[in-house]
Amino acid sequence: MERFLIVCGAGGLGCGTRYLISRWANTDTFPYGTLIVNIVGSFVIAVVADLALRKVASGWLTQNVALGITTGFLGGLTTYSAFNYESTKLLFGDQPMRGVLDVAVTLAACFGAGLLGLWVARRF
Repeated sequence: MERFLIVCGAGGLGCGTRYLISRWANTDTFPYGTLIVNIVGSFVIAVVADLALRKVASGWLTQNVALGITTGFLGGLTTYSAFNYESTKLLFGDQPMRGVLDVAVTLAACFGAGLLGLWVARRF
């Protein structure tokens, strides 16, 4: 039950953070907020998951903390379903090239952020 509450609480914080970032960054022409949270989420989950799996962190990264960050906060923060909807809407609406651009930039940037996250984690 403790882990469930950790995930729910951290997930709520992630959802709230996603909402604030989207309000700040989204425009009528491009979903920048969704792109930002997916890139940041890809980076942070790579760092935390790699450190947690290798148990390199010196005590501060317990299983509960790692679970709260990855499954909870980042699960609430990252928005693949929103990315899918927004890209599809652009692609099949009146801005198909923006839809293609959104997919291409998101995939490349998130993959790169994940690789960068692993690189950073392995420096610890």
